[in-house]
Amino acid sequence: MRPHMFYSYKNVISGFAARLTEEEVQAMRMKKGFISARPQRMLRTQTTHTPNFLGLQQELGIWKQSNFGKGVIIGVLDTGVLPSHPSFSDEGMPPPPPKWKARCDFTASITAAGQFVNYADVLGNAKGTAVGMATLAHLAIYKVCFGEDCGDSNILAALDAAIEDDVDVLSLSLGVDAVPFFQDNIAIGAFAAMKNGTFVGCPAGNSGPSNTTLSNEAPWLLTVGVSTIDRKIVATAKLGNGEEFDGESVFQPNDFSSMLLPLVYAGMNGGGIARIAKGQEVKNTGGAAMILINEQADGFSTSADVHVLPATNVNYAAGLKIKAYINSTASPKATILFRGTIIGEPSSPSAASFSSRGPSLASPGILKPDIIGPGVNILVAWPFSLSNNTNSTSTFNLISGTSMSWPHLSGIAALLKSSHPAWSPAATKSAMMTSTNLFNIGGKPTVDDTLQPADVFAIGAGHINPSRADNPGLIYDIQPDDLMTIFHISVV
Repeated sequence: MRPHMFYSYKNVISGFAARLTEEEVQAMRMKKGFISARPQRMLRTQTTHTPNFLGLQQELGIWKQSNFGKGVIIGVLDTGVLPSHPSFSDEGMPPPPPKWKARCDFTASITAAGQFVNYADVLGNAKGTAVGMATLAHLAIYKVCFGEDCGDSNILAALDAAIEDDVDVLSLSLGVDAVPFFQDNIAIGAFAAMKNGTFVGCPAGNSGPSNTTLSNEAPWLLTVGVSTIDRKIVATAKLGNGEEFDGESVFQPNDFSSMLLPLVYAGMNGGGIARIAKGQEVKNTGGAAMILINEQADGFSTSADVHVLPATNVNYAAGLKIKAYINSTASPKATILFRGTIIGEPSSPSAASFSSRGPSLASPGILKPDIIGPGVNILVAWPFSLSNNTNSTSTFNLISGTSMSWPHLSGIAALLKSSHPAWSPAATKSAMMTSTNLFNIGGKPTVDDTLQPADVFAIGAGHINPSRADNPGLIYDIQPDDLMTIFHISVV
């Protein structure tokens, strides 16, 4: 194997990425000036209603104060975008600011920054105007993922380019298991970006609800967990004994009969099988519909998926009652009633079951995650083909994950950058964390997937409040050099 140089870095670190044999690495270790070498790691990728849910209004508050993020550049490191999507239309967008140093193929305005798209929906649900958090901000897209693989050499090269391009906010919806900060290329690259004045944030990860499961733990990152919103796409499981249990599903056929059908329990078949794939198996074996029951770890968190057959995802407690009913009669029956989009769930925002929890493994003295934001059943600019109707396409989809929550926060960071251009990344982070909500819209403390009060390892400082973050009263700042020692005290 011949040595091959992939990247030479000049902003994030003084170094390079190359394909080398073990013998070549050992020979390099003997050279003067050598510091370290390590193998590449592979990382993984981790809105019509959320602007209203977050209190954003066109003629008032932070949207007006920040002029919708005009002049701010958000760098996105991810799988890339579809430029032809209406959310990325450049209609009405000003040119990039003079400081922009890179190539501009089109001027786009995704969840972080996205144009107003009227009449958006997913299969007739979640209807409304799709819009990002900072509609006049510019997006700089850095494709670092190819398929499921997101090599950290690619990520470091994108961070290096983003610093050179002078972006204001960096959005990385990526993560991997915790390692010491000096071995974590996202932490290293983000530190260099932060020193350059760039605000950087990342998702906490989707490995909850157990503790010590989060990614992206460095204190100079804004580490974001997932909260629910008050919108549900309701599909109700109705049993033969008259009991009803609300669940969720995006696919809501108008022609599905309310007649009770025979109900069978197929057994517990978690095992990493995706929810939609389970529905496909039911459909392949002749099933007319599916009730998908949460495992205990998922508690009361449900997902609205684009199922391939009539289905509903119900919570764990409802599942226990459904199974008890099946065992109580010789001929159990059920049907699903599709009720559409319902707004106003009083327990929201709550911490999602899958949102990764702290404390930090790399540095247990640092409280993580920092904050939570909307990330469950979020309408996103993601066209898809329906498995149950190959002639149908949709411009948007509903997706859940910390890869949905962090873009909301990066867009809000862009608004704050526009509204307060003199703030440092640390000051912006402080404003967001000291102005959070700790109560749901029902006026009670924020809960987790068990409907019990959520702890700091689930929600950090609390739920993002954009309007209060714009006027926090007091901010805490810190200089990059004050954080240098953390590189040396982080542990595995």
